[in-house]
Amino acid sequence: MTMEKKMTYRTVFEPARDEMIEKKSRFIGSVRPVTTEQEAVDFINSCRAEFRDATHNVYAYIVQENNISRYSDDGEPSGTAGVPVLEVLNKEGLTDVAVVVTRYFGGTLLGAGGLVRAYGKTAKLGVDKAKITEKIYCHRLSIQTPYDLLGKVRYLIETGDYILGEIEYTDSVTVTAFVKYDLLNRFLQEMKEATNAAVTPEITGEMYIDNVI
Repeated sequence: MTMEKKMTYRTVFEPARDEMIEKKSRFIGSVRPVTTEQEAVDFINSCRAEFRDATHNVYAYIVQENNISRYSDDGEPSGTAGVPVLEVLNKEGLTDVAVVVTRYFGGTLLGAGGLVRAYGKTAKLGVDKAKITEKIYCHRLSIQTPYDLLGKVRYLIETGDYILGEIEYTDSVTVTAFVKYDLLNRFLQEMKEATNAAVTPEITGEMYIDNVI
């Protein structure tokens, strides 16, 4: 694990879209998890292509890669569109996420305050639809256990600060568990005590696990 890798961070769980009408203007909030700036740019370009007839395609994104944070008002008065969209992401503590808020002008001017509220509200609707998740960096462990110890193994995982994965039943039972990176030693010790050292978990990888909030 590199020093730069965060053990936990907040982002959105899945791509989503929501919309609202404000004084006959249609606002569409499109949200997507991304892992690089290029993914964010590609997503923005895809929304621009999809809504090429829109009045504005405002965007904001934050990515961990090189600590990049960018926004665009796309022709709206400075500070009334991209900034409130970015502020939603900052307020929620999100990273690795891109948001595009599309506007179809309805004929009624909203004013600076109205624009700020409409763009911010639409971004929030999209984020809520995409669902916020906490990414937790974990060890993936394979635990081979005899059937008579399965209850103890499951109990330890399910009642501790751990995540139960798949369970495979053959001559013995293979349980997959995900353990937060900094809790590994505690977990191994607890497993040793719970099974009288009869079960020894094997580390099979490292990965981020979603904890949808």
